[in-house]
Amino acid sequence: MADADFIVSLDLQQSWGITVLDLKSGIFGKALIDLTLEEAERAAQAIADRGMSVHCFSTELFQSEIEHGAAYFQAEYMDKLSHLLELADILKPKVIRLLAARTAKRAEVTDSVAYIVKEFHWLIGMYREAVDRIADAGFEATIENECNGCLFSSPEEILRFFALLDRAERVYFTYDAQNLWQMGTFPTLDVYRKLASLIGFYHVKGGQVGEDGDKLVWRSALEDASWPVAELTRQVISDGRSPVICINPSHGKAKPGYNYEGLYKRDLDYVAAIIRGG
Repeated sequence: MADADFIVSLDLQQSWGITVLDLKSGIFGKALIDLTLEEAERAAQAIADRGMSVHCFSTELFQSEIEHGAAYFQAEYMDKLSHLLELADILKPKVIRLLAARTAKRAEVTDSVAYIVKEFHWLIGMYREAVDRIADAGFEATIENECNGCLFSSPEEILRFFALLDRAERVYFTYDAQNLWQMGTFPTLDVYRKLASLIGFYHVKGGQVGEDGDKLVWRSALEDASWPVAELTRQVISDGRSPVICINPSHGKAKPGYNYEGLYKRDLDYVAAIIRGG
């Protein structure tokens, strides 16, 4: 988040008062899944030395298009899960994230769950196996909605997917408000309430609409976002749906004349003020 160099990033985040981390990439120049056990030990020590802990492993497992097929998903993701769990034993996250997969036919598919049931029955079995292995290893499992062809484009698809998954006590939904917006569902309190029973983790990014419609166009700070960040976040906090809030950089194009200086810290301060009741 704060710097491309992992140690420099830890130091800067420590200076900002951050104590809980979400690990994804940029760890000694590598993605999380590519770390050796020795590198994981080094990272764990650096984190512990700064009084920090790891809340989530934001893996990229299942991020591909399902049209690649079962053999591809097995080799690319399932076969790497054992190593991931070894890394987790060292870095001790509370949560391990899986991504909602994508489809190359998103523009044509109006019901992704029906599409899975009809043509990709193996996918649910793989998700169940991954969730069970994560839970059996002593970690929490979560599935996050992505953008760019994601199978999750509406609350209805998400609710039906989790019902089909049939792992209510073993996995919860990570709601990334901006990602679902990019898939066609603008973030509102109504959207949150539809999904609330599934949510266990909440991600925020800024973003502004253009001159026409409510599609995301411009990258922005949370304080200037077009969606009701403060109102929705206060409700998530009030409901106790997410023990931590993950702040990510906004998607979108750079807006001419917009001040992007210190965006990470500005977003952190904005969310901190919401948490304090501001």
